[in-house]
This record gives sequence, C-alpha cells and structure tokens, in this order.
Amino acid sequence: MHEWVHQAIKKIEADRQRSSDTHLFKVPLPCIDGIDLYLKDESTHPTGSLKHRLARSLFLYGLCNGSITQNTVVVEASSGSTAISEAYFARLLGLRFIAVIPEHTSAEKIREIEFYGGHCHTVSGSSIYDAAEQLAQHDNHFYIDQFTNAERATDWRGNNNIAESIFKQMSLEPHPIPSWIVVGAGTGGTSATIGRFLRYQGHNTQLCVADPENSVFFDYFHSRDRSLKSDHSSNIEGIGRPRVEPSFVAEVVDHMIRVEDAASFSCMHFLAKHINRRCGGSTGTNLIAAFELISQMKQDGKTGSVVSMICDSGDRYGNTYYNDEWLAQQGFTEGLAVYSEVIAHFMKTAEWRPPQT
Repeated sequence: MHEWVHQAIKKIEADRQRSSDTHLFKVPLPCIDGIDLYLKDESTHPTGSLKHRLARSLFLYGLCNGSITQNTVVVEASSGSTAISEAYFARLLGLRFIAVIPEHTSAEKIREIEFYGGHCHTVSGSSIYDAAEQLAQHDNHFYIDQFTNAERATDWRGNNNIAESIFKQMSLEPHPIPSWIVVGAGTGGTSATIGRFLRYQGHNTQLCVADPENSVFFDYFHSRDRSLKSDHSSNIEGIGRPRVEPSFVAEVVDHMIRVEDAASFSCMHFLAKHINRRCGGSTGTNLIAAFELISQMKQDGKTGSVVSMICDSGDRYGNTYYNDEWLAQQGFTEGLAVYSEVIAHFMKTAEWRPPQT
C-alpha cells in the first residue's frame, strides 16, 4: 500500500511539474494613474479553472492521511469545476470518482466530469452533502469533502500555492506588494490560503472577498453566526453558498463586498470586449469588487496595485451567462444595461456609482 501511495503522489507531482504557472496580466485602466489592476488567469489549468489547485491539494491530503488507497472510490458533493478537476486527478491515479450533483446541473459540466471518467450521481430535492456522506458509507468509498477540507489541504505558508505565485509574479511591477487581493468564496479555501499567507509573510496587503446574492458569507462575516442559511442558491457558479462552509475562515478576511448578480454578468460581458477574453461569472463578481476598491483608493489619493483572478473560462457558460435569451428569462436584461453604464462611467472617470436601491 505504501508503495502505491508513493507512486500516486509522484504522479500528481509530475503532473504539476509538467504544468507551467498561470499568467498574471495587467488590465488596462487608461483613466487611472498610479493604480494598477492585475488578473491571474486560472482558466489555463489543465481542467480549466482555479479548482484544479484545490483538487490537487485534496488528493494529496487524502493520500498522505491514508484516506485514499489504490482501491478507494472517491466521492464529492459538487456540480461544478471542483468535480471536473477531481475527476481528472482520479483518472490520473486510476481511481473511480463519483460526483454527487443536483438535478439542475448543466449538461456541459456533466459532459466534462464524464470526459475524465467520473460518474454523476444526481440528487433530486435533497442535500448533496447528505447524499455524498451516505454514499461514502459503502466499503472503500471516501468523501473527499471540499467544503470541510479546502482550508486545511493547501499549505498556506508557500509550497507553490496561489498566494506565493502572485507575489513572485508581482516582484518586478511598479507596486509589487498589492494593496488588495480580491477573491470570491465557494468553499473558502482560496481566501483562507491567501489570508494566512499574507499574515505569515508580513505583507501589508488586505484581502477582500466578493460575495454574490443568495450567499450567507457576507452576513456571517459581520455577524459570526454560523447557523445562517439561505433558501436559495447562488446564481454565480463556483462562489457563494447557502450555508457557512467549514472552510470559510472569516478571521483572515479584511473586507467583504456584496455584488449583485446583474453586476457580475454585466462585468463578464465588459471583460469579453475589454480584454478579449470570455470569463466565468465569478470573475465578473471579483472585478466589480476590485473596481469599487480602486475607486475608493483613487478618492483617498492612494496609489498601489489590486490583484484578482479569472476563475474559469466563459466557454462553460455559453448557454447561460452569455445567452441573451437565458438572461432575459432570468430577469437580468435591465440590470445588465444599468451596470453596463456604471462600468463605462468607472472606466472613464474612476468613479464607482452603483444604482440606488
């Protein structure tokens, strides 16, 4: 067994060695002097999203803890990018993988999970968490549980994590130590890793988490009430949760901004034209929060840099976020037009003026 685990870890590390780091590129802000905006493009990972890093860490965590062996069936509660990335690593190790997904999961994502050899177990009208835990009761099944293990599986002190990568890539920029790093939260693993790294390294950088509608993280950040629940799921796939996930560590977050869904979608469409890149909804959420922070920095007479990320590609959302008919059916058309003007005003003046609600 130890030899198999040794070889499995070696395969994962060899896969990482073959993969180059993701690009960090500068977003043009012609109207703003002294403040630079950067995006780390996590969509270029082999499985197309930021969750590739998490899946790698979760598998290494399970292997080193003795939870994953050569006969293990890996189970996860996820309908999105995490399941796709975990299916990739399960196939790399020759393991069976089952993604417990809600019935409304898109056909595009099901296809990607199955492309990597994963099996989709659809749940109707009940908790995907409970269903995953129940499946894991079978012999040789292991619930890898991203929502609990995300904050503990990644080495926040360094070891090529995303925070260390950002600071290495920023080292030759005019403002190498960012004033802000902006991320969304799904499990909370990325924000926990970055927030801990900032404190460990002593960087004078603040961490902002952008939270979409129907997510409880923003309210929890202010109340610290872990019993909070939402009756609705987030429309922004990959971030926002209807419950406070165990991996969300509010204590390492400096600031949170709640972002309207219409603003996220509008910003996606803006980015597709501004940087010639179609990004997912969570990228739009991140950028709205970054624009608000940059506007405040400008108003306060501050200079510096703000770093966020492209979490995944817009190619996964051709039938939803980039589909005018879908947006109209969901009631977002008017909001998109309003926020299109807000973003255009920001790009001309550096002033962030959201609509009055």
